[in-house]
Amino acid sequence: MRTAETVLNIIRKRGQKGLPLEGVYRLLYNPDLYLRAYAKLSSNAGAMTPGATTETVDGMSLEKIDTLIEALRQERYRWTSVRRTYIPKKNRKRRPLGLPTWSDKLLQEVLRLILEAYYEPQFSENSHGFRPKRGCHTALRNVTQKGRGTKWFIEGDISACFDRIVHTVLLNILRGKIHDNRFIRLINGLLDAGYLEDWKYNATYSGVPQGGVVSPILSNLVLDRLDQFVERELIPVYTSGKRRRTYPPYVALTFAASDARKQGNLEEARRLSRKAQKIPSRDPHDPNFRRLWYTRYADDFLLGLVGTKAEAVEIKQKLAAFLRTQLKLELSDEKTLVTHARNEKARFLGYEIHILHADDKHDHRGQRCINGGVGLRVPASVIDAQCAKYMRKGKPIHLAQRINDDVYSIMTQYQAEYRGVVQYYRMAYNLHTLGKLRRVTELSLVKTLANKFKTSCQKIYQRFSTTITTKEGTYKVLQVKVERDSKKPLEAHFGAVPLRWNNGSHSMMMSVIVEFGATAVRLWNVS
Repeated sequence: MRTAETVLNIIRKRGQKGLPLEGVYRLLYNPDLYLRAYAKLSSNAGAMTPGATTETVDGMSLEKIDTLIEALRQERYRWTSVRRTYIPKKNRKRRPLGLPTWSDKLLQEVLRLILEAYYEPQFSENSHGFRPKRGCHTALRNVTQKGRGTKWFIEGDISACFDRIVHTVLLNILRGKIHDNRFIRLINGLLDAGYLEDWKYNATYSGVPQGGVVSPILSNLVLDRLDQFVERELIPVYTSGKRRRTYPPYVALTFAASDARKQGNLEEARRLSRKAQKIPSRDPHDPNFRRLWYTRYADDFLLGLVGTKAEAVEIKQKLAAFLRTQLKLELSDEKTLVTHARNEKARFLGYEIHILHADDKHDHRGQRCINGGVGLRVPASVIDAQCAKYMRKGKPIHLAQRINDDVYSIMTQYQAEYRGVVQYYRMAYNLHTLGKLRRVTELSLVKTLANKFKTSCQKIYQRFSTTITTKEGTYKVLQVKVERDSKKPLEAHFGAVPLRWNNGSHSMMMSVIVEFGATAVRLWNVS
């Protein structure tokens, strides 16, 4: 019997070559794939969450794997309907979440391993959602690297994408390269398994199982068709010219400044140079220069156009038509916007995105180094929403639900929540604005501890305040130590999370280096 690694490597190589897969169903008889799936799932908190039955990871054994494989071999395995629950969304609506049984979850992970090994090499470089070694930050990095000089953003959002994926569309995509009817029937059975809500069965006629282990890659299979459409049909049409032509008014001013300098009239030369620094060096309306770039994370995508607003609207209409006719999906009118890149701010993955412009910012050679670069910002609404978790009537409050926890747990939780927000927005140039969140969170922590010990905030500061030194610098923090017999003491602190934009955290080093003329341009390079 081949090991799981060997099987997946064979599948991966066929995917890299674009060769079809045959006999995939027989791979499900390999116990090593289930052991690999078990290793991935068993440590998750959801492994102990029951679905429509009481079965969980507890009591897992090789006998269970053998029983599951035998059912597959006899083609009598049947998917169990998922138990549906709901989780809140930011807009106060609720998102449905399906909870599968443990056996279904284990088999889904095996399917995911096979599908990911085969399709991952074929997916677009512009797709970043639900993929290994990719995520929100890689999508944002793609935006900063490709977005220089963008004039219009097209913000895309597919309405209820994961609930509305048409099963026949998905299955036809699978049939295109997986030539195994038994495997396709197994996937079809998963899609048609339905769900239980208040212990009442409901059929599923569209969509992928929300909360299903294999659902992300199934949705990526459908949305990969959107990636292909943009890359093969739209980008070539809206990309032309090697670079913008020079801007005659700028050239005239620079020549005039040069002549004045040669004649010894330095004051006039400086005046003309300052005037030239206020207009573009390249023609911003060059009709022969067009660029279009694209980035997608799950069902959210962002396009940037160097062109006219009419062309941006045209691109939006073409996207809507493709999704409607080819994938049977609809763009959300509320969230799909055409945004001016310099005067307005687009929203993508929780960031505000716009094009920077500052004629007074120069590099060491005296050349403008900001204009045209992509700026990422922490939205003010995000800061207010995060602060609201620790406030009431405009003031920080204690969190009563945490008072009964020990001090170490309280401080650890506050620090984890604060650090998580800062690390996510590490790419924003206005990261320092999260200082408000730090102050509100710290005061809430102090008030929570003061209520726990029935004392004043001042005494809490006196008791837990200290100074620590990290590789980023020296910080004043709140810290607690828990001594343990013959073991290293547990330590937790709040603070010491730098709010410096060009901090080296996450391997992000922002450089603003622009070279004009025939040389290359490197702006906001994220190393």
